This record gives sequence, C-alpha cells and structure tokens, in this order.
Amino acid sequence: MGKGFLTIGMLIVSNVMMTFAWYGHLKFGVPKVFSGWGVLGVIVFSWMLAFFEYCAMVPANRIGFAGNGGPFSLMQLKIIQEVLTLVVFTLVTTFVFKTGKLNINHFYAFLCLVAAVYFVFKK
Repeated sequence: MGKGFLTIGMLIVSNVMMTFAWYGHLKFGVPKVFSGWGVLGVIVFSWMLAFFEYCAMVPANRIGFAGNGGPFSLMQLKIIQEVLTLVVFTLVTTFVFKTGKLNINHFYAFLCLVAAVYFVFKK
C-alpha cells in the first residue's frame, strides 16, 4: 500500500507541474529573460517546468508498475494519471485562474471518471 500512496502522491506533484507548464504562462506570463523570445520563450520556459514534471512522473510510474513490484497494472496507472490530470486541472482552473464555475455537467463528467476507475480496477 505504501508504494501505491507514493505513486499517487508523485503523480499529483507531476500533474501540478505539468498544468503550470502548459497553462501557467496564460496567467503569470514568462520570466523576463524569455519574454522577448515570443512563443519560443514560452516553449522553452514550459520545457524547463516539464523537466521537473518528468522528475516526478517517471519514478512514479516505475515505483507503481506491477512489473517493478508496484501495485498497479499499466492500464491502472494510465487511468489514475488521467483522473488526476483532470482533477488537478479543475482545481487549478477554479482556484488559481478563476476562469469558470463548476456546473452539473462537470459533476456528471467526474462521475464518468469514477466509473472508469471502478471498471479498470474491477477483477
């Protein structure tokens, strides 16, 4: 169970980093050193953030994968990753960017994600 929690924790960290690598420049811009580079500066800055995302993602997948002694199959790891991606994105969009409100359609979409997790873990 410890490897499972470690894997999920590292995947959460990874998703937070990747969300800011992909979307952070929309809210916060890029550091001045890259600002004159246009879109290339945004890409370089995002890649720098993505490096740290990979520093959490790759070990999380190695630790969590059943083939390496972890608790999850490859399919389970991917479903967990996708659910965490959407949860982290929703939280960041709602509380950091403040660009929209959650509505009933979002709730239904989350129920579908919970169903996906249920089915991928069902024996």
